[in-house]
Amino acid sequence: MNVYVDVGNTAIKLSIDNGADVQVMAFEAIDFSRVSKIVVGKVGKQSLLNGVLEKAKQYNLEIIEANVTPDFDTLRCAYAQYQNLGIDRWLAVIACYRLFSGHNVVIVDSGTATTIDALESTGRHLGGWIVPGLDLMMSSLTAQTQKVFVDDTSPFEHQLGRNTPNAVKNGCLSATLGAVNEAIKIAFANSPCKVVYTGGYGKLLHQHHDNSEYLSRLVFLGLKFWFQNQQK
Repeated sequence: MNVYVDVGNTAIKLSIDNGADVQVMAFEAIDFSRVSKIVVGKVGKQSLLNGVLEKAKQYNLEIIEANVTPDFDTLRCAYAQYQNLGIDRWLAVIACYRLFSGHNVVIVDSGTATTIDALESTGRHLGGWIVPGLDLMMSSLTAQTQKVFVDDTSPFEHQLGRNTPNAVKNGCLSATLGAVNEAIKIAFANSPCKVVYTGGYGKLLHQHHDNSEYLSRLVFLGLKFWFQNQQK
């Protein structure tokens, strides 16, 4: 059994390979005595990996860290300096390349930051954007203003706000959805495309975007596909 580890900007998540799919599990629930390899995708702090590193040492497990490459099978990275692309973005692109072969895809991973990437049906990564995540948008706005505030009870809605918390939350949601729709127009004009959301706010964004999909395990699937490709 392999363990896949996603080290994000603020948190670490783990999953196990259960054959056809991956299953997200809490660190404490994983029996590391049954693990063969640990495969890591890391954009966050090394310190977030401390618990995993201790288990690897205890059970003498190999840790393999995923890296961005200029290509993956027939998939081509848009970055000339491909090393500068975040591994989380590359893994999400790899997952969509495998899951939605032959389709144009816009991939949105919404966490601390929101990343938007476009993948052409031919397997060409077209590039993307990095914008503040919803929490970061709200905190930066309220920190720099005197009378703008949010609360924990107002929902995110794709409509005009009628009080300050709604105006902030709805504005940040609408700005993010607007960026996604602009990316669709720039990348694919009038050509059909799939929109795939993942990340902490991925489900919320998906709920406000018709004809989109939400895949919570997208980065983990990318890690699985990346590792399988390394074994060829």
